[in-house]
Amino acid sequence: MSWFILIIAGLFEVGWAIGLKYTEGFSRPVPSVLTLVSMVVSVVLLGVAMRTLPVGTSYAVWTGIGIVGTAILGAVLLKEGLSVGQWLCVALILGGIAGLKMLSPH
Repeated sequence: MSWFILIIAGLFEVGWAIGLKYTEGFSRPVPSVLTLVSMVVSVVLLGVAMRTLPVGTSYAVWTGIGIVGTAILGAVLLKEGLSVGQWLCVALILGGIAGLKMLSPH
């Protein structure tokens, strides 16, 4: 269950990272509130997952999900192109996340 919670926390991290772009410097109320809520939910769920998962693994997976998800959505939604090399780096991060999960004793 902790891994599921950690994945959801990572998805909320992607939500607030992408949401920051839509807040336009926190000048737009609705995107700003949604972004702030995503931030809080993300960190709270990370804390819940850390009750049973190691801090290093939890944080690495959480930020990794955020990196991969934000890079992909940035490329798709915001038309922020990624080079082949950048896509390769994103794939390596994704591989690292999978490795941490597979090698975790929890």
